[in-house]
Amino acid sequence: MFRKLFDFFVFTSLFIACCAVLMVEQTASLFSLQLPITAYFFVFFGSVCSYNFHWYLTPPNINELSYKLNWNISNRGLHLVLFLIGIIGSAVCFLLLIKYWIWLCLTAILTFLYSAPKISLPPFMLLRKIAIGKTIFLAFAWAHITALLPLLITPAQLQPQHIWFVINRFFFIYSICIVFDRRDVVKDREAGIKSLITFLSDGGIDALFWSSIVMVVVSSGFLLQWISLTEVVILTAPAFIMASLYSYAKKTTSDYLYYFLLDGLMALSAPILILAKFAP
Repeated sequence: MFRKLFDFFVFTSLFIACCAVLMVEQTASLFSLQLPITAYFFVFFGSVCSYNFHWYLTPPNINELSYKLNWNISNRGLHLVLFLIGIIGSAVCFLLLIKYWIWLCLTAILTFLYSAPKISLPPFMLLRKIAIGKTIFLAFAWAHITALLPLLITPAQLQPQHIWFVINRFFFIYSICIVFDRRDVVKDREAGIKSLITFLSDGGIDALFWSSIVMVVVSSGFLLQWISLTEVVILTAPAFIMASLYSYAKKTTSDYLYYFLLDGLMALSAPILILAKFAP
């Protein structure tokens, strides 16, 4: 029973939606932003909508069925139901946040374009051939939604510390996306999906990953001008954990490693930072 509940929580993307909300709160807490509660619900429902839409459209590869893909096949109807719940919830929150419609529409477009290549219609199938592919785009979408969007829907003016924070989050999320795409690189090449990862050799992918980790550390150093050393250490620690897991991740396709541990790393610093605010 526990495993069934755990699989439901993780594989329906409710877990990653909760991670997204925590990451938004991390941004708000770090820069003392007063976000409307509706913004958190918008991010939650948007994540549920996007990920369940993505998995509903993902065709099963009968030659490479993982535990998660088997779960998706058995629960395809559930993905559709959660997608509909997500899109209704997102629409309601959008109306309540209508004065920010420009930024919310941009967020919706970015989110949709990630899954659009899965749609079997000519205009969307052409997106599979775009050279930059999904890795950079997905990292940018996540950095926008969880780091930049909270700053854009508050009266605060964008300052250098905000820009460095968004850069920091982009490269950290990008390093995790690289690991996911490295796992799928053979299937992506066979499917004709073009991305930076499919163009690079194994050594090139390694160099890209470690360069991203270096950029996380460098951008964290710049943030020391505006936030405390403790906050910088908390922000940076998950990147070092990701670096320590990199070699192991190349050798395994464990669904729990990828969809729980690695996805959870994106939000790991958030609850620690939030709790640190209450420390004496």
